[in-house]
Amino acid sequence: MRLLALAATLTWQSCREDEVVVPTEYDLIPEHAMAGQGVQGMYLLNEGNMGSNKCTLDYVDFVQGYYVRNLYAERNPTVIKELGDVGNDIQVYGSRLYVVVNCSNKIEVLDARTARRIGQVDIPNVRYVRFHKGYAYATSYVGPVQLNNPDAVRGAVYKIDTLTLKPVAKCTVGYQPDELCVLGQYIYVANSGGYMAPNYDNTVSVIEIEGFKQVEKIPVGINLHRIRCDAQGKLWVTSRGDYQGTHSNLYVLQKKRGRNEMEVTDTLDIPCSNFCIHGDSLYYYSTEWSNYEQRNTVTYGIVNTVTKEKVSDAFITDGTEKDVTIPYGINVHPETGDIYVTDAKNYVSSGVLHCYSRAGRRKWSVRTGDIPAHTVFIQN
Repeated sequence: MRLLALAATLTWQSCREDEVVVPTEYDLIPEHAMAGQGVQGMYLLNEGNMGSNKCTLDYVDFVQGYYVRNLYAERNPTVIKELGDVGNDIQVYGSRLYVVVNCSNKIEVLDARTARRIGQVDIPNVRYVRFHKGYAYATSYVGPVQLNNPDAVRGAVYKIDTLTLKPVAKCTVGYQPDELCVLGQYIYVANSGGYMAPNYDNTVSVIEIEGFKQVEKIPVGINLHRIRCDAQGKLWVTSRGDYQGTHSNLYVLQKKRGRNEMEVTDTLDIPCSNFCIHGDSLYYYSTEWSNYEQRNTVTYGIVNTVTKEKVSDAFITDGTEKDVTIPYGINVHPETGDIYVTDAKNYVSSGVLHCYSRAGRRKWSVRTGDIPAHTVFIQN
């Protein structure tokens, strides 16, 4: 249900001269009172197509019960080109919201409560960001966007002072590093080698935080992407495979007995594109592309992180998964256990955010920006 389409578009256009501005819109969402007491809202970052400069920021307000499309435009009417080109990650640290804009080579820093711009960090071909003791750590492909480049440079992790918003150090890792995870005194980095196809990287780089240097590279699987830790201190890592004979997979890394180093202990033979860990449950989906068949195979499931066994082939239980064309993002409400799945649809028009109960029944859906991908919750 449309509550309001703001009429300030003409004002924004006068500030931005001839730039086409997508107006901010508000939609009511049902059952917002069930969202829990400790979480105020959830930001959703829409990637937008590469080269289109259509990265946008949406917001789910659990207190007032509405969904806001393109919030950044309303809160920052004088910023030319708005967020930029291809939103790749979004995180909260302290009172600030960090928005990674990959092809614009920057991290936008906003006030987490108001979404008003504070500044930016300039990082080339930046991918993902995590935090530890006052510093942000961001993965970077370093070189320009250039597929099928056998001469691509090694990637890096940049250390950023969150007070000055300036990079203060750089650590070289593997080729085209994607997600990273801070665990104990180390940063673990999933290297993809995506520009090097078919000679993908297959390692997780281990960075010692104190000395900020790479101390080890752990062989895992080709074309790595996601890396997260669970409550027991295990690392869960996904590989995309080569889209042909080597399939996507999910790996578990644990510390060696009596030693501090991590090693691969389990290869689960589960295709996985993205996942979210909530309690002892890992909710995942896979949109595995096949170059042979020229199509995606979509699957869902739940893995128990303690036993490392798949306990379900579905977390959507009411049959409404048929309404999801391309699952592209996933998160779980930390209090209610509600499951949020984004649908990229055809990658060129508006997507959809679906909310499911912890029992897997759809509660509501709402239209988003183009290619909805990354979400983060805001605590009260």
